Amino acid sequence: MATKKPTILVVNDDGITAPGIKVLLEVMQEIGDVIVVAPDSPQSGMGHAITIGRPLRLDKIDLYEGVEMYKCSGTPVDCVKLAVHKIFKGRKPDLCVSGINHGLNYSINVLYSGTMSAAVEGAIEGIPSIGYSLDDFSHHADFSHTRPYVKTVAEQVLKNGLPKNSLLNVNFPNATEKIKGIKICRQANAKWFEEFDERLDPYQREYFWMTGNFDLKDKGEDTDVHALTHGYVSVVPTQFDMTAHHVIPELNTWSFDK
Repeated sequence: MATKKPTILVVNDDGITAPGIKVLLEVMQEIGDVIVVAPDSPQSGMGHAITIGRPLRLDKIDLYEGVEMYKCSGTPVDCVKLAVHKIFKGRKPDLCVSGINHGLNYSINVLYSGTMSAAVEGAIEGIPSIGYSLDDFSHHADFSHTRPYVKTVAEQVLKNGLPKNSLLNVNFPNATEKIKGIKICRQANAKWFEEFDERLDPYQREYFWMTGNFDLKDKGEDTDVHALTHGYVSVVPTQFDMTAHHVIPELNTWSFDK
């Protein structure tokens, strides 16, 4: 008797025509039945934004033969919400995978990432979810070395499940690095120090272009940054409960009486 294949929702933030999502859907086709819902244009850095002030469009397209695909006019999170409520009609897929992002989503980047926010939304919906990212911003990035690791992480999640309200953040070194294996890590403590390059448009009106430097003061050897810089795939278990539980006892010693 044939075993029923898992149903897998594939999303991203780089847009439905991005090379990274093509690699991801191809790997997922080796595991299960795939449905793709992705933004119709790049949505990097959108975080957990949703669309509330304008209508959303969801159009079925034939981009790759044999794949059920939809392009969405909204954000990565909108894609997951529409997939769950309009395509799956409330029936949960067995897995939600997001990516493969062009560029890392390690450390503090996870807060800004549309890729990870789509995976977070999957987890909020109660779907085992994974976000995948590669250390290469190029449109022509080489994803070939990520394929076996993308597959094995997904298979392990399907086999073992994930604890409630959690998901996985998976990052890959650049293709120039020989991958040494997988490291289970914590998120490194780091931040961006932004700068804003001031420029003038052709009409001499001022505008700003954000730049910045990544400042890593966390020297721990158990972080995602350390793993990636030493040739490992980093896997960080992530949660969307942002409560600082360790601060609650301290706050309970304060007096809020006026």
